[in-house]
Amino acid sequence: MTPYDGTTTQDATATGDLAVDVRGLRKRYGEVTAVDGIDLAVRHGEVYGILGPNGAGKSTTVEILQGHRARDGGDVAVLGVDPASAGRAWRSRVGVVWQDESAPVELTVRETVRQFARYYPNPRDPEEAIALVGLEEKAASRVKSLSGGQRRRLDVALGVIGDPALLLLDEPTTGFDPAARRQFWSLIRGLADEGTTILLTTHYLEEAEALAHRLAVIADGRVVAEGAPTALRGQYGTEAVVEWAEPDGTPRVEHTRTPTRTVAQLTARFDGEIPGLRIGRPSLEDVYLRLTGQEATR
Repeated sequence: MTPYDGTTTQDATATGDLAVDVRGLRKRYGEVTAVDGIDLAVRHGEVYGILGPNGAGKSTTVEILQGHRARDGGDVAVLGVDPASAGRAWRSRVGVVWQDESAPVELTVRETVRQFARYYPNPRDPEEAIALVGLEEKAASRVKSLSGGQRRRLDVALGVIGDPALLLLDEPTTGFDPAARRQFWSLIRGLADEGTTILLTTHYLEEAEALAHRLAVIADGRVVAEGAPTALRGQYGTEAVVEWAEPDGTPRVEHTRTPTRTVAQLTARFDGEIPGLRIGRPSLEDVYLRLTGQEATR
């Protein structure tokens, strides 16, 4: 996947080069605050991931960005337009893949994609969209005969048939087996390589790390951390774990914030190779659980 050019959020904001610009977003459902002052800034060409537990406000945020749900407060600009008042021309530039399947089950894959292509002023070629998601061999099959993973690929074909500048993916691989999930990642990387800006919500930490240039971690309707996966691990990660074996075979474990120093000391003590040496760095999952207050329940 070709990375975006690394322009900072501050630089992008100053030049107006943001696909998504959200300031102080709020949404309540009765007495429940679903979104409590969220700020997001997604640059054109970036793959941006939103992480958070159920009920954190991820799907509500995406629905507001898509113009499907009204907000209670804050400023939102998506491709330079407020989704709350956007017209059909704007909607044709935003592709959406929801958690729920949207394709009519009695049509074939080809019929479905062709039908959806008619809704857009400048669609992709339907055969190109089908090939993009790897469904050429299923083009003549009815949707109801597809596997779950194949239906999800069809949903993506429908999401990109309008050749969108921005693609919103809400939990796109829920229910996928590991093989299907990795195939889907390849598809998303291909879209990113074409220059499509992608914003996705996901529960899968490995998926977020594999796809996203930057991540926002949301808890209780607020962004509690934002940055590249490696930066988040470095800033919020807990101590590293250094494991080795003593000369008599006794296993040893040390938790430390300075693993390089620990290894250097061990190297000097053992005068060479350190038996059974293993160094465990904080994972993105460790960081996520800590930031969302779930570390103790792991």
